[in-house]
Amino acid sequence: MSQQQKALFLQSKQGQFAVGSRSIPKPGRGELLVKIYSAALNPVDYKIQESGIFVETYPAILGVDIAGIVDEVGEGIRTFVKGDKVFTHGSFSNDQAAFQQFTLAVAEFTAKIPENLGYDDAATIPLGFDTASAGLYSDVYGIGLTPPWAEGGFKKYSGNPIVIMGGSSSVGSYVIQLARLSGFSPIIATASPKHEAYIKSLGATHVFDRHLSADDLKAAVSKVTSSPVEVVYDAISLPGTQQVGWSLLGPKGALILTLPASVKEDEGKERRAIPTFGNPHVQQNKSLYSGSRAKLGKWVEDGTIKPNRHEVLPNGLEGIPKGLERMRRGEVSGIKLVAHPQDTK
Repeated sequence: MSQQQKALFLQSKQGQFAVGSRSIPKPGRGELLVKIYSAALNPVDYKIQESGIFVETYPAILGVDIAGIVDEVGEGIRTFVKGDKVFTHGSFSNDQAAFQQFTLAVAEFTAKIPENLGYDDAATIPLGFDTASAGLYSDVYGIGLTPPWAEGGFKKYSGNPIVIMGGSSSVGSYVIQLARLSGFSPIIATASPKHEAYIKSLGATHVFDRHLSADDLKAAVSKVTSSPVEVVYDAISLPGTQQVGWSLLGPKGALILTLPASVKEDEGKERRAIPTFGNPHVQQNKSLYSGSRAKLGKWVEDGTIKPNRHEVLPNGLEGIPKGLERMRRGEVSGIKLVAHPQDTK
């Protein structure tokens, strides 16, 4: 009989969560079996429960932000050994999801955790960083800029302004950091005023209140830069923020979105609205993320990329549903919620 583990199951489409048992999967070629010490929560997790998107087979295990220790190494892997501390971007399939005690990780999208970083910090990185990266650097799910880890990409966009809607969100915080590495200036972000110091520590040059009207924000941005804004990354992407972001764009600008577009593109004009998709497991993104993983561990180690601030939930997997409910009610701001699957009783 195969070894068993505890997992948090979404029992049915738009149903309820419950902790149960399942077999620990075996790693195949190019895969690692990871014992999960930290799993971070994301808005997409409660949106799946709420609307039934992305998942077809139930009971389902959710979560994609994973940090832990390599327990077993599959065939063909020479870059990792048993005992390595790693973080990885999972997927919405039960064998590769985060809300369980063991998971399979694709080695190509996995990075080692440096000695100066804990599991909780590392778990806040994968989805946020990858979504930020896709929007800026993917040719398919973004605007196709040269990434800072590629030859000629570091500081390439020096002097170009960028606006980030939702700068204190997980995705927004990584967009700010990548914009800094790409050379954007000024880096303008919207957020609650209480997060201004934090956002500026990541690289934002100007922070404006997220409650400003479109006209007031446009006036504030125009005082900071006289150049047309060609990149707005809306890390929130609700209809209201999309409308504000769209109003800031110059005549050839692009609005990058984390949700489907609700703004209407200008017919016959050159402004674009581009929904991004930060999933390394789709074919179109594989080369982008294998490139970033080669650099990401070092950047995290030397502080070039800073993880999200976080709060640890109690009771292991049992604490996740309440955490998702807090997120759904808008009670989580400027931090990432993290659970410890091994603490499940």
